[in-house]
Amino acid sequence: MDREDRVALDRRVIEWRRAIHRRPELGFQEHETQALIERELDALGIEHRRAAQTGVVGVIRGALAGRTVALRADMDALPISERTGLPFASETPNAMHACGHDAHVAMLLGAATLLQARRAELHGNVVLLFQPAEEGPGGAEPMIAEGALENPRVDCAAMLHVDVRLPTGTIGVTPGPVNASADEFTLRIVGRGGHGAYPHTGVDAIVAASAVVGALQSIVSREIDPLASAVVTIGTIAGGYRNNALADEVVMTGTLRAHDPAIRDSFAARVERIASSVAEGYGARAELEMRQGYPPVVNDAEIACGFAPILARDAGVAVVEAAPTMGGEDFAFIALAVPALQMRLGIRNEGIGAIRSGHSAEFILDEAALAHGVDALVAFVGALGSEQLPIA
Repeated sequence: MDREDRVALDRRVIEWRRAIHRRPELGFQEHETQALIERELDALGIEHRRAAQTGVVGVIRGALAGRTVALRADMDALPISERTGLPFASETPNAMHACGHDAHVAMLLGAATLLQARRAELHGNVVLLFQPAEEGPGGAEPMIAEGALENPRVDCAAMLHVDVRLPTGTIGVTPGPVNASADEFTLRIVGRGGHGAYPHTGVDAIVAASAVVGALQSIVSREIDPLASAVVTIGTIAGGYRNNALADEVVMTGTLRAHDPAIRDSFAARVERIASSVAEGYGARAELEMRQGYPPVVNDAEIACGFAPILARDAGVAVVEAAPTMGGEDFAFIALAVPALQMRLGIRNEGIGAIRSGHSAEFILDEAALAHGVDALVAFVGALGSEQLPIA
């Protein structure tokens, strides 16, 4: 592809991104996004099939022997009302691409364009995973269950995630944990109601719950290695009827996050032990309901370390070891199935106001970064498909 064609492709990637941004769709509702992807893959002559309701799996078959490499982009938006003032801002009430998934889809389409044009010198196969519902309830698991990593069988996988912590022209490649597990819980504190003027006649669930909230913070501060990463957050709390009545029940919801699977596995027992003991001290009882979410994303260390210098050379970017985040990401399920790498694409540009973190109603990104993302995906296929790098 000559210089003029590449400039045209980079412009097209931005156009795709803006079109998707205007019409954001929530998890498993990405019908327009799915249709756009299918139209573009048809135009490129790339075979594809649907998966996980609104997902798309495309396959590019190279002419030369090699591995099968998967590239994944998430498709869904968030239930946020956009406040960016962009000329291509969301036209859908209470929906916004506030986490960059519109850019992820556009960059994968850009990479697919380049890879399809290079089939004659392409080693192995490329599986394009356009995945719905990353923001919830999760589209990676159903895609895997429906065979997205089979026929052809995937040997390794990669994804890009935009990252406002890093300036444009920078890509983060970090071995080991890069995203935390994201589990949810509901904690019910049960007391005994009564008149607020006679608190000794009941068991005030609000008082007991207040003590439980404070005590749960000791899990991170006193029970987990200070050098490990873990979070216990109570996000909602509700209880009581009116100002002069004792609450007989308080319901709290929260999230538990960790990079270490062993810490993650210990959370439920720790929360239940502390909540039950503290509640009992106030004459109440605690009832815990856990809901497992996404596991930690753990980058394959051998791939990360081996690919970083190749990426710097082939994509012309500064490659840094970006700090892990405590955010969740269901690419974790793909990384459990095959050796995988999550790359962090720098999109920060203070001159245009690209400084807000994801999930903000004012989130914008530097579109100049998208060309670097396309190059990074293509470089990964080149390095892993041709077996330049070993896979354990």
